[in-house]
Amino acid sequence: MQDKRILEETLCLGTGVVESVRKEIDGTIVASCRPRKGQSNICPHFGRHRPVYDCSPSPRRWRTIDQGPVMAFVEYATVRVECPEHGVVVAAVPWAEHASRFTREFEQQVAWLACRSSKTATAELMRIDWASVGGICRRVYDELDAEAGDRFDGLVRIGIDETSYKKGHKYMTVVLDHDANRVVWCAKGHGKAVLKPFFEQLSEDQRASIRVVTADGARWIAELAESYCPNAERVMDPFHVVSWMTDVVDELRKQAWRRARAAERRGELAAGGAKAVKGSRYALLKNPEDLTEAQGESLERVAREDKPLYRAYLLKERLRDVFKAGSGAEARLRLESWLASACRTRIDEVKELSKKVRRHKDAIVRAVELGISNARVEAINNKIKLTVRMAYGFRNFDNLVALVMLRCSNLPIALPGR
Repeated sequence: MQDKRILEETLCLGTGVVESVRKEIDGTIVASCRPRKGQSNICPHFGRHRPVYDCSPSPRRWRTIDQGPVMAFVEYATVRVECPEHGVVVAAVPWAEHASRFTREFEQQVAWLACRSSKTATAELMRIDWASVGGICRRVYDELDAEAGDRFDGLVRIGIDETSYKKGHKYMTVVLDHDANRVVWCAKGHGKAVLKPFFEQLSEDQRASIRVVTADGARWIAELAESYCPNAERVMDPFHVVSWMTDVVDELRKQAWRRARAAERRGELAAGGAKAVKGSRYALLKNPEDLTEAQGESLERVAREDKPLYRAYLLKERLRDVFKAGSGAEARLRLESWLASACRTRIDEVKELSKKVRRHKDAIVRAVELGISNARVEAINNKIKLTVRMAYGFRNFDNLVALVMLRCSNLPIALPGR
């Protein structure tokens, strides 16, 4: 009896009972099991006892935790029950999820490994098919998410952003809870039609609890936040604001490089002049405190030889200084000064950008007052990209979402027996 109970625990049967154990010709261990009386003939969807409809003529197998170097299986001749709501369905078993070929503990171990290594390594270590890893992650996430309760409760400050997950402009939209530093929702694609279902599935109380929405300058995000969350204010993400100016500086550098290359071909510029302009990219885009000695010399060359480009660089640094202000009032003064300088400059690209910044002036100042940004969302985006690279891609987007949520939503994945 004692040996039997030990075997039930090592095979991770839950409330299952081991009736017999045998060793197959290929060396695998097969344990014939059955559910206990209170766990048999249960509808997998409704969770209640139902009358038996028929029995399977042959036993079904579930892969369970390996017994040392040997693969192990659980075997049981399943029955079908007749449910008035769901019809004739296969009865639930206590050691596995419905429609799964693996025990719960086996799937938890696979999901734990998939969050820390590639799908190929996980599949090889656990001796399963590569494609099975994604499906297992999805089932484990669904189970953990159901146990954790409504993940939308208690949302106060959220961040919204999109990130690419595949080549060919394939994007996914991510919503983050700033206070808990966890992903609460993600979906395939980006735009108003993609984000709208997120707000629609929130209850009235959940929408009312949201006070801050951080995002980039997309108007559709502001429109959805205003229409669905009456108590929320939109806060402009500092990273995106500075990146707008960074893009302008880089475009001006490219224009200067094209002019220098043309002048070099005409013999009006010494050889290597165009290459020097092209090599100034990092000197113009990096923070001044992070420049190397060579990049500092490159920046000095730009200051001497291309005044408009250098003025744009200085404006970029002044815009960064807005977000270093110690208070909202100071940030507003710095921003007003920057807008005045940007409007007076004779650089058309900077003038056009100043109009865009002016539209988001209040949201920018509010970001400084609250001391909040989308930095955590950007960090999550990098983690998502790392997840995709580690897995060497995903054929099923739902499985990708499941793995992202497992890694980024603070759901506890426990290793069996720990």
